[in-house]
Amino acid sequence: MSDYLLEIGTEEIPAVFMGDILRQIKALGEKALNERRISFESAEALGTPRRLAWLVYGIAGKGADVEEEVRGPAKKAAFDPEGNPSKAAQGFARSQGVRIEDLTVKAHGNGEYVFAVRKVEGQSAPEALREIAPALIGALNFPKPMRWGSLDFYFVRPIRWIVSLLDGQVVPFETAGAAAGDRSRGHRFLSKGDVVLSGALNYREEMKRCFVMADPRERRDECRRQIQEAAGACGGKAEEDPGLLEEVTFLLEWPAALAGDFDRSYLNMPDEVVVTPMREHQRYFPVRDSDGRLMNRFVTVRNGNERDLETVRAGNERVLAARLSDARFFWDEDRKQLLEAYLPKLRGIVFQEKLGTVAQKVSRVEALTDVLAARLNVGETARRDALRIARLCKADLVTHMVYEFPELQGVMGRYYALESGEKEAVAQGIWEHYKPRFAGDTVPESLPGALVALADKMDTIAGIFAIGIEPTGSQDPYALRRQAMGVCAIVLKHRLFHSMQDLIRIALDNYEGALPAEQLGGDVLNRIRAFFIMRIRNILSEEGARHDVIDAVLSGEWGALQSLEDRARALMAMRKDQAFIRLLGGFTRAYNLTKKAASAEVDADVLNDPAEKQLYAVLEQVKAALSRWSPEELTEARYIQVIQELSQLAEPIDRFFEAVMVMAEDQKLRESRIGLLQKIVAVSVRFIGDLSKITDG
Repeated sequence: MSDYLLEIGTEEIPAVFMGDILRQIKALGEKALNERRISFESAEALGTPRRLAWLVYGIAGKGADVEEEVRGPAKKAAFDPEGNPSKAAQGFARSQGVRIEDLTVKAHGNGEYVFAVRKVEGQSAPEALREIAPALIGALNFPKPMRWGSLDFYFVRPIRWIVSLLDGQVVPFETAGAAAGDRSRGHRFLSKGDVVLSGALNYREEMKRCFVMADPRERRDECRRQIQEAAGACGGKAEEDPGLLEEVTFLLEWPAALAGDFDRSYLNMPDEVVVTPMREHQRYFPVRDSDGRLMNRFVTVRNGNERDLETVRAGNERVLAARLSDARFFWDEDRKQLLEAYLPKLRGIVFQEKLGTVAQKVSRVEALTDVLAARLNVGETARRDALRIARLCKADLVTHMVYEFPELQGVMGRYYALESGEKEAVAQGIWEHYKPRFAGDTVPESLPGALVALADKMDTIAGIFAIGIEPTGSQDPYALRRQAMGVCAIVLKHRLFHSMQDLIRIALDNYEGALPAEQLGGDVLNRIRAFFIMRIRNILSEEGARHDVIDAVLSGEWGALQSLEDRARALMAMRKDQAFIRLLGGFTRAYNLTKKAASAEVDADVLNDPAEKQLYAVLEQVKAALSRWSPEELTEARYIQVIQELSQLAEPIDRFFEAVMVMAEDQKLRESRIGLLQKIVAVSVRFIGDLSKITDG
């Protein structure tokens, strides 16, 4: 068994690309080995800003041999009536490297064909790797590839060297103007000259000797340890930030953390104003004391050793001081006028060319918020607060602070609202209306904030769809998927809107007068509805619902979003219940018999068999039992009761199908029996969904 090392040395790779590139290397490399039937024990991808490495352990000496059965010409073309092989058969045998007498005849499809069985020997590992390595390098995808020199080759950054070693022996190949060898390079500043590597097993240790910590997991752990150690020496604790830690990990090869400080007077500003330039612009970690209060200290990590740390610290402190000085200027300037005074400036910012300015969007959000508040009957106080939030929600976009630090939109709106004397509920809602901002983010807690968030997101979705722009597989410039997931999350948390379709219609109607009527009709509504169904599928799937259960509830009456969620949970809870399993069989049979039939009514006086009379009576009892609950009262627990009520139909349905012929000669009797089955299907679809979609219990 052998071990293989492939290292691709490059100019510095952007940190944000590294995680995906390493995942690609591991997946594509393993796929290539498997395709060549070369077994191996394990493989991993390591990387720093200047190198990408693929390490494979326990590689077999060669790929496994296999036998392949290859179909040739039809029997009648391969042999004459006397059984002598034709030129077609001879040519086929020759091309497959087998004797004529080894050909076999087998039935295939609608005829008989000649087949050859040939043995395919596996490639040797060195031969295979010589092909795999350059193909792997060429197969990697990047958000922004580049080419250099006169090469017609694209990569994330220029390739400067390649190492390709199988048990210490070079596996030669050339790509992008670089020839594979055994020489690598160490840290750009701490290491001198080339480094001769011995292979995969000693790769980590050999790189450390030239000041490169090649394993990103080890480097991340070391960064975290040093950061907290430096913060602890200051009497505090560095703020945990997994995203920033990941970025810093891929910005360096040899970490050395250091702490710095800044003027305490900057702590008089909101924490976010201090932390944002520290974290977003300088990649510093803020430090907090034991009570969680921000300290006038920070921790950063340099790509090097401890030499001249004082000089490095002083430089970092000067840069941060300048950033914080700017932030204080913005903070002081922005508060010289009320938040509402910034609204006229929104007329100068284009939201979308066909949908107008941000000021026009704010007007639409105000109007939509008012309609939603009325439809949901939220109460006058909540309505007034929501309308005030809607009016001020985008005002901070034209402040100095948000212009410089866009990630503070909403955050600064909250602070400036409080400084302007607005109610706490209004200030909170301004911050909340952007939520959820990303997957896993919280949704607005307050009802006024939730209403404005809903109005803002629905306005964007409705408007962008109405002008004919929809997300594609690779593009979603207006983040409509995120906006739609946010709408779903808000509706589910606050249990808003009995009909998602009504919500879509209201949002489209809010554009009346701003867009042509033909852009706001049923076609765009159906496209938005289909777009939301995909998001709802994702939500239900993430909650553990099976695909057939999701199909069942979405095929029913598509009302309140929370009812879809509750129904799916109820079906998942009851799918092993024996009575329900029995109902599925009867329902599916009823559905199949009626899905193409014209609508029919039940005449109870026409029904003559005891089995159908009993089914009719039980159905009426079940309908009466279900009618005692309004849609708003149907929760997951109630839907379980609904399923239990419907399951009472299982035995009568089975007895009905055993006792009667649905398609009776008598027309009135036939129509009444079809009508009876249609009512069973209708009541099930109305309260739960299309149970015929469920494959089993």
